[in-house]
Amino acid sequence: MNVVVRHQAEAMAALGHQVEILTRRSSPEMPAARRLAAGVTLRYLDAGPLRSVPKGDHEGFIDEFRAQAGTLGPWDVIHSHHWFSGMAMLPLARELGVPHVQSFHSIAADEATPLSAGERPESVGRMAGEAWLARESDAIVAVSAAEAETVIDRLGGSADRVTVVLPGVDGTLFHPLRAPAATRSSTEHGYAVVAGRLQPLKGLDLAIEALAAVPSHLRPDLVIAGDASADFTGYIDELGRLADRHGIGDRVRFVGPRSRVDLAELFRGARVVLVPSHSETFGLVALEAAASGVPVVAQGTGGLREAVLADDTGLVIESRDPLVWAAALTEVLSHPDLASRLAAAARARAEYLDWPRSAAALLDVYCALLPVPVCA
Repeated sequence: MNVVVRHQAEAMAALGHQVEILTRRSSPEMPAARRLAAGVTLRYLDAGPLRSVPKGDHEGFIDEFRAQAGTLGPWDVIHSHHWFSGMAMLPLARELGVPHVQSFHSIAADEATPLSAGERPESVGRMAGEAWLARESDAIVAVSAAEAETVIDRLGGSADRVTVVLPGVDGTLFHPLRAPAATRSSTEHGYAVVAGRLQPLKGLDLAIEALAAVPSHLRPDLVIAGDASADFTGYIDELGRLADRHGIGDRVRFVGPRSRVDLAELFRGARVVLVPSHSETFGLVALEAAASGVPVVAQGTGGLREAVLADDTGLVIESRDPLVWAAALTEVLSHPDLASRLAAAARARAEYLDWPRSAAALLDVYCALLPVPVCA
C-alpha cells in the first residue's frame, strides 16, 4: 500500500498536481512534514502514542487523526487508503464538502471463512466500517478486478462507483540482470525469494514445504524478506522450526525488511520469486519480480491472477499442495528456456504497467467527481 500511495502521488505531482500524504506519527523523531518530491508533502499527525503499535490498536486513534487532519487543507479531493483512514476522513470530507475516494488494499473476512477470502478483522469495527465506506464514499478505487468484485459482493458497494486502477512498477529500479540468468553455472543452485509481511496470510509455510520437496540437486536456498508483523509474534521462530523439520533449516534465510533498492537487487539475482499468499488484492511483489526479469510462481487467488498471467508471465498454481508447488518449481528450475520465456514476457508487461499510466487513470476518477475548471 505504501508503495502504491507514494508512486501514484509522485506521478500525479509530475503532471502538475499538489499532493499531501497524511500518516500517523509513530516516533518522536518524525518531523511535522517532509518533502518527498516536487509537489508531494508527507505530513505526520499526532494520533495515539509516539511508537509503533499493533495494527489492530489503530482503531482507537481514528477520532484523534480526524481532528488533526481537520486543521490542514484545503483539498479538492480526499483519497483514503485502508479502512482506518477512511473512517477518519470520510466524515471530514463531508464537513468540508469535498469528494471522498476510498481504497482498501485489503478487505476483512470473517474468522470462520478460509484465509483465502481475505485478512482477518483484527479491529472490532473493521467489517462494519469497510461496508460503510463502500456504501458511502463517492468513489471506490480497487487495485484489481478481484478486489472490485469483493467490494461489490461482500461490502455492498455500488458497481457504478467502483473503478479498477492497476498499480504500476518502477521499471528503472526493478530491472533484469545485465547478464541473463541462463549464463549461471548449471551447478549453482542460487536462491528463491519470498517477500512480504511475515504473517500467516502470506503463506510462507507453503513456500518452505514446497522448496523442501524440490529435488536436492535443483533446490535453491529460500530467502524470506520482510518485516515481522507485531500482530504475529513468534511467527519467524515457527517458520524456522518448520524448515528444520523438513531438513532445510540451513537453506532458509530470513533477511528482514529490505529497502526498495535492496529488494530490487535481491529480486534480479533470484532464480524464481514465489508468491504463495492465501489472499492478495493484487500482489505488487509479483509485478516487481516481473520487472526484474525473474519467473514468478504464484497462488491462484484474488488479484494474483491479474498480476501474473498464467503460463505467460509466470506460473499460477490453483492448489496449496506443496508437492504441486514443488513440481512447478522443478519445471522452472530445470528448464532454462521456460524460465527465460516467462521472464521476458513478464518484463514486457511490467514495462507497460508503469506509474504514469496508473496515476493518469487515478486522476480520471478524481476529475469525474470535481468541477470542470479543477481538472481542465
